[in-house]
Amino acid sequence: MLLGLTTALVATVCFGFGAVFQARGARSAPQADRVRAGLLAALARSWEFLLGTVLDIVGFALSIVALRSLPLFLVQAVTNASLAVTALAAVRLLGARLRRGDAVGIVAVVVGLTLLALGSGREGREHAPPLFHWALLATTAVMLLLTLVLVRRAGTVAAAGLGLLAGVGFGVTSLAVRVLDASSLVTVLTDPAAYALVVGGLGGYLAYALALQRGTVTAATAAGTVAETFGPALVGVAALGDAARPGFEWCALAGFAVAVGGTFLLSRFGELEGQSAEVAGARPGVADRDPEPGPGPGPEAESEPAVPPR
Repeated sequence: MLLGLTTALVATVCFGFGAVFQARGARSAPQADRVRAGLLAALARSWEFLLGTVLDIVGFALSIVALRSLPLFLVQAVTNASLAVTALAAVRLLGARLRRGDAVGIVAVVVGLTLLALGSGREGREHAPPLFHWALLATTAVMLLLTLVLVRRAGTVAAAGLGLLAGVGFGVTSLAVRVLDASSLVTVLTDPAAYALVVGGLGGYLAYALALQRGTVTAATAAGTVAETFGPALVGVAALGDAARPGFEWCALAGFAVAVGGTFLLSRFGELEGQSAEVAGARPGVADRDPEPGPGPGPEAESEPAVPPR
């Protein structure tokens, strides 16, 4: 359990720092109204987005170890707490200032994860029926179809919808890692969960980047957090046998709720859109874009960057 918890925490740090760079890279690309190769090419030309992606890949590799050795509800809560790391990284690297609510959110995340670690019990099963594997792949197909529909829309509703779909994709990826039979190359290539892992991960990143371009950070983050954290956690308990320590169910439940609540508080970190316009104006090819809708910049807006969590 110690190895799994350590890798989950290091993965969280990677996700947190990666988000700082990914957000700035995504905002520097021209806003897309459809899924096309040009969007991916624009993101690939941004070293910030690429650096954030590399950190996410490292974090994902580390989270695989955690997902194979810890209950899903513990791993999901820990990795989604990366927003606390993002907030602290933005203060250090981007000169952002923490508000009172941000500080409360960070404390809540730390307290919640401590309670959750104390209350976590055994990991459930690593194997599931074939129907479960096919259901994961079918879920990613539906996610991609809905992404193709929402990409033609703009505004907060579209951002929330795309954020939700990104959370679904990342959640499916976690479940696929848990049940994937990696005993041989043949079993991996014939397992629908392997393809659900790839499609869910790539589709989630695409939906996430599109969500960042269409609305506030909160709209994209809150919906994604619900899907990515609660979905796999419930499936892990109901279908895979994850459980808390006997007699410590209250501790695990309270820790999960407090950690996720802190994540929601932190989802507003850096949401002020005035800084996004400032960043856009400093980059070639982006200065002429209309600023995104949102509240006008205030005293704090000039100092807080728009940086989302993973």
